[in-house]
Amino acid sequence: MKVKTVEFLTSAKSPPQYPREGLPEIAFAGRSNVGKSSLINALLQRKGVAKISSTPGKTQLINFFNIDQQLIFVDLPGYGYARVPEAVRATWRPMMEAYLAQRRTLRAVVHILDIRIGPTELDIMMREWLDHYRIPAIAVLNKADKLGREKRREMGENLKDTPYWRDADMTSVIFSSKTGEGREDLWHLIEMCAKARRLK
Repeated sequence: MKVKTVEFLTSAKSPPQYPREGLPEIAFAGRSNVGKSSLINALLQRKGVAKISSTPGKTQLINFFNIDQQLIFVDLPGYGYARVPEAVRATWRPMMEAYLAQRRTLRAVVHILDIRIGPTELDIMMREWLDHYRIPAIAVLNKADKLGREKRREMGENLKDTPYWRDADMTSVIFSSKTGEGREDLWHLIEMCAKARRLK
């Protein structure tokens, strides 16, 4: 997938601030230090579209990007970083629930996990949210470059034996922002989801 244009649309906290509905949306979610921004930038083959910070938890709003006038990428706030102020953490749940529950153009969530540790309790809770709102999930095992090939394969297989894996039709992708591994596979799944209709 060769991306021609990327346009930042807006940052939002609540539905009235979202862009007008129209294009299909693919959202990206994950823990604060899982490499979400790097993954988005690697998919788009651009630097600095999603802001990378040395401080996890920096993304505290929902950010919308128009991709080639064909679909919208939605960068959701990272979760689970203890040093984020309590007042900020308190706004996270209603902000996320409003988006997941109300956004009719949302087609799927790319849920990013750290391949070295697999799904955490917070990741499983996020998956439960997606199940509740009947939102398709693409599980991405990120930071594959941190492990050898055999260990990457083993972690991919082990994912299916965890409470996170709930759907026989669910797919997972092993990904590395540094090497580009998994980029084309993930794009293929994103394009399939973008063309599909959401079940409500």
